[in-house]
Amino acid sequence: MAQIEKGKIFVAADAIDYADGGVVSREFIKNNGGTVTLFSFDKGQGLSEHFAPFDALIQVVDGEMVLNVEGTDNTIKAGESFIIPSGARHSVRADHRFKMLLTMIRG
Repeated sequence: MAQIEKGKIFVAADAIDYADGGVVSREFIKNNGGTVTLFSFDKGQGLSEHFAPFDALIQVVDGEMVLNVEGTDNTIKAGESFIIPSGARHSVRADHRFKMLLTMIRG
């Protein structure tokens, strides 16, 4: 996996691979203001229900995910985005492989 250079064009979906039966993550940016992290989820994987203390921007860059927010399933496809409100209960399900960018900004 190549180092991502600042000031250069890159394709987010190509910056991480899928892992059979797993979830992989790669941080692009991490500082006091927040994080930008790319995740890949293999089919059948997910994240159990949890809360985030800040708004979270989800951008699907490959495939399709199911994001449950406060009991409602939202199917999000490549090219689509969703903002999870601060404090909302949410979980992630991969009925198909997908990759998403997660941006969290503190404050």
